[in-house]
Amino acid sequence: MSSRSGSTREYETSYQSPSHSASPPVPESSEAEGLIFYHMDLYGSKERFDIFPEEPSGQEDRSLGDTRKESALSSEKFQRSQEAGYDLEKEVAELAKMYGLDEDREKELELLGGHLEMVESRWPPARTEKAGSQGSIYNASKSSSPVKDQSQSTKQQGFPGEASQDEDQSKARAEDEAERHTWSREGLSSGGMSDEWSSQAVSEEEEAANVFCSTCKMPIRAFDKLFGEHKDHEVAQLPSAVESEREEIHKNMCKLEEQIAQMENFASHLEEIFITVEENFGRQEQNFEAHYNDAVQVLAQKYEEQLEALGEEKRQKLEALYGQLVSCGERLDTCKELTDTTRELYLENDKANFMKAAVTMVDRLEEFLKKEVDLELSTLPDFEERVIDFSEVEQLMNSINTIPAPCAPVINPQAPNAATGTSLRVCWGLFSDDTVECYQLCYKPVSNERHSDEQAEHTLKVKETYCTITNLLPNTQYEFWVSALNASGISPPSERAVYVTAPSPPTIKSKKIRSCENAALVCWESRDINPVDSYMVELSKLTDEENGDIITESIVGIPNCEVLIHLQPTQSYRICVRALNLGGSSERSEPVLIHTTGTYFCLNEDTAHPLLAILDDGFTIACDELENPECDLPVYDNSFTRCIGILGSLIPFPGKHYWEVEVEEDTEYRIGVAFENTPRHGYLGANNSSWCMRHIITPSRHKYEFLHSGMTPDVRITVAPRRIGILLDYENCRLSFFNADIGQHLYAFSSHFQHYVHPCFVLETPGILRIHTGIAIPPWTALP
Repeated sequence: MSSRSGSTREYETSYQSPSHSASPPVPESSEAEGLIFYHMDLYGSKERFDIFPEEPSGQEDRSLGDTRKESALSSEKFQRSQEAGYDLEKEVAELAKMYGLDEDREKELELLGGHLEMVESRWPPARTEKAGSQGSIYNASKSSSPVKDQSQSTKQQGFPGEASQDEDQSKARAEDEAERHTWSREGLSSGGMSDEWSSQAVSEEEEAANVFCSTCKMPIRAFDKLFGEHKDHEVAQLPSAVESEREEIHKNMCKLEEQIAQMENFASHLEEIFITVEENFGRQEQNFEAHYNDAVQVLAQKYEEQLEALGEEKRQKLEALYGQLVSCGERLDTCKELTDTTRELYLENDKANFMKAAVTMVDRLEEFLKKEVDLELSTLPDFEERVIDFSEVEQLMNSINTIPAPCAPVINPQAPNAATGTSLRVCWGLFSDDTVECYQLCYKPVSNERHSDEQAEHTLKVKETYCTITNLLPNTQYEFWVSALNASGISPPSERAVYVTAPSPPTIKSKKIRSCENAALVCWESRDINPVDSYMVELSKLTDEENGDIITESIVGIPNCEVLIHLQPTQSYRICVRALNLGGSSERSEPVLIHTTGTYFCLNEDTAHPLLAILDDGFTIACDELENPECDLPVYDNSFTRCIGILGSLIPFPGKHYWEVEVEEDTEYRIGVAFENTPRHGYLGANNSSWCMRHIITPSRHKYEFLHSGMTPDVRITVAPRRIGILLDYENCRLSFFNADIGQHLYAFSSHFQHYVHPCFVLETPGILRIHTGIAIPPWTALP
């Protein structure tokens, strides 16, 4: 333990001691044997000057009288502490723990060391010196005799004070009080030291918590950890505890926010359910009312039918009875008439008249009596029991409890990259609790023409809420709508959504590709009628290993059908192109190989003279006749009309570019470069937009000219070149010609090329020119 640490802890003891009894402590050696402790009251009395003399603590020539005087004072203090009942053992234990004598407290003291140093800075300077003196006495007392033995020796020496203890105690208290007043006055005279000490003491008692007790979950002071009820508790530094609690609170806040979001979503869902319940209730109410009205209507119809049939039966019965009653009345009248006539005849006295009348009457009676008398009822009074067929009503009543027709589904918008060139995946949802047996999906192509409704509609029935439609056209828009079906009927159709299929793979124009050692210009064309959103180029670097299918780079967002790609020299690349739209990307195009060993270009057939032929390899031009260069053969708008020539594709790359032309000795030609706008009806080299090397055969020799604006320098070439190398240097503004067979420099134009140029080739006599591209720049081209 360092002297600073020991001094700090000693100073705390001297400060806390005034809170105990004013009596001096009784020395004990049970817990701190070999140590001498002095109570704080001792420092506030006049005797302190005898205990802490002005001489250095290491002085050994102290007189025997001073030693005896200190022993007497110690004995007197010991007696007063016994009379006052002061608990010295408790204070010694606390001091021993505070000074680090308890080995179990070492880790805790290390944890609280920083806080104790902070407490040390608050003690008044006037007391620090005494604390230091006490520390010296504490250090020196380790080798002295125990306190208990010292007090016994004091008693044996017979110092006075045993007979008048009460009187001495009162006197000592008065002296201590006077001493405290003296210190107070000294503090006032020296600038208010006592006030500062008092304020610091109060602030120390009210010191804010600087340690966190993990057991009690509360902040405490470091002093409370040493002497309070938190001795055996786990503690942590307050800043770390605060940070930990803040992290915990932050986690809980995040959880609360998640719960709030979940509850808000759930509340929204409940509101939707409330609305759905109301809507379902309305639909069920309407369904019930409709079924009820139907049932009532059927019952009323049945009632009317049965009532009408019953009335018809009554009418028939009454008519039959009435007819029978009329017939019976008529017969009865006839019977009465015959009876009356017979009676009158019976009373006739004239026999002749009687006989005449009787014969007629008998015949009449016989004829009447021959008719049978129908005495049976023609109809019964009972009506037929009619049974009403309630099967239709029962069916209607049973259908009241069935499900209603579903609501209209909601079709989802097209998800990105969810289509291919010939298929689409359509999704929808039903935001209600309606029962659905299946869905009916309808679609048709979208047409911009006026009669778009005439497009054929297709219908599919599916069980799920999604469907993949195949056999579609690439990069084509389709209109979809869907309805839900169940036993009660079909729902209204959803709103219509437009989906689009992915594009077809583009076609790379391999003959239009141009490249050099550092870049390549790739062109392609779309196979779709409708425009696409963009294109993507995929590059695969080919090495000795078989990793040609590994995409090393992808270039996206290309709006046009060409792209300039920066590459690495002396490499080989496989390049593919994809077309993209909202539906997704197309399949890869057919790949092309690009080599960056030199400059590659192709011949532009649109610029070729009609008499000039391009052979199958695409880099050999030939002319068989020159009798009429200005012939009547069809020509393109961009073709040469006067000289039998052709332009190569534009070289749009800065830097150096090299190619070679293989010529025949007996062929006249012109080779070089020209701007895009060079006149097609003139000769190369005769204007300021072209530069060329010309070979002319004269009777005496082969003549070579290097033409630009019709001007040529006087250059004589002794060895006729069979293979001519051309080096175009954009950066250094030079166009150089070489005899590639022997590496001889022939001539160089120095001109500022304001635009990119085209290679140009002209045959002035029948012959052949073979063009070689993709050649690395020979090292001898750099020689002066």
